[in-house]
Amino acid sequence: MNTPVLRSIDCSRRPKNRMWGALALGMVVAVSACARAQQPTDSVPTHDPSLPPAGYGTLRQEQVALSLATDAVRLQIVPLDERVTRLLAQDTYTSLHRLVESKAQEIADAAQRFGVTRPTTFLVTFFGLQPDARFNPEDVTVTSQNRLFRPFQILPLSPMWGGQQLNQRETATAVYLFEDGIRILDPLTVQYGGASTDRWEQVLREIERERASVLARAAERNP
Repeated sequence: MNTPVLRSIDCSRRPKNRMWGALALGMVVAVSACARAQQPTDSVPTHDPSLPPAGYGTLRQEQVALSLATDAVRLQIVPLDERVTRLLAQDTYTSLHRLVESKAQEIADAAQRFGVTRPTTFLVTFFGLQPDARFNPEDVTVTSQNRLFRPFQILPLSPMWGGQQLNQRETATAVYLFEDGIRILDPLTVQYGGASTDRWEQVLREIERERASVLARAAERNP
């Protein structure tokens, strides 16, 4: 089911209301619930003691997502890095964590084929803004540390992904794999179809505040 992509990039779309987030998260829950659990593959091992403890986060998925839009589609991109996802509310974290677990073998196989030691993964969603909205998965790119990254593999989660066309308010979601080098905890820029966003620098400030709060909550409950 996985579709190799010659170095594209990651992005995702969501509408201005919260329906988009609910649709995307619902798809993640459905995929992760029916997949068998495997050891997750991420940019940071989940047993790393430097990770914030899971179960104490309060952030919503929209708060750690980047979004941008063209006339036809809106994209939303969410990093699947545990340093970020562990700061999300419990239900959202669990869904994303299980998604990564369910795709662990595919991620590991793709990384081995392309010689990538520790791939960086993103959840990317395209949202149709008009009837018969066309989208190009390979046109998503990430710039980190003055270096442009394109995905070496895209793992579709939506059956309509291959058609690269959406009806209005329809979504298509995939896990994007990028090679080593993207610094998730540093500013980065996402581009798609001539649009770009560097809002990640603002998101990082919220991530830093929430990390401090998570550590404080964990310390209070587990003195």
